[in-house]
Amino acid sequence: MARRVHQPLENEEFDFILTVADGPVLVLFVGTWPKAVDACKKMDAVVSEAAERYAGRLTAVKVDMTRCPEPVRRYGVTGAPTVVLLKAGEVAASETGVMDGPALQTFLDSNL
Repeated sequence: MARRVHQPLENEEFDFILTVADGPVLVLFVGTWPKAVDACKKMDAVVSEAAERYAGRLTAVKVDMTRCPEPVRRYGVTGAPTVVLLKAGEVAASETGVMDGPALQTFLDSNL
């Protein structure tokens, strides 16, 4: 079953999830500044649906860029929302901006 972590992660929690994940990890980086909030909420819903659709194939987590800055630096995230697909802790693919469900599905199907 896919796992979805909803609460804000701290740097150590993020690293722990990477070590225990039994497959790819889809990370949604979100911002809490005014211009990013609406777009990030839309993307959060899309990622939640994808986590259900890809149950057993990936772990999905949400990272607040302000609360958990280490992964932001590590993966070179510069905008919100951004999705990053990690395989064995390495970036397999990333995309910045809002995607609808079919676009995220294409992104995942092309990179899983």
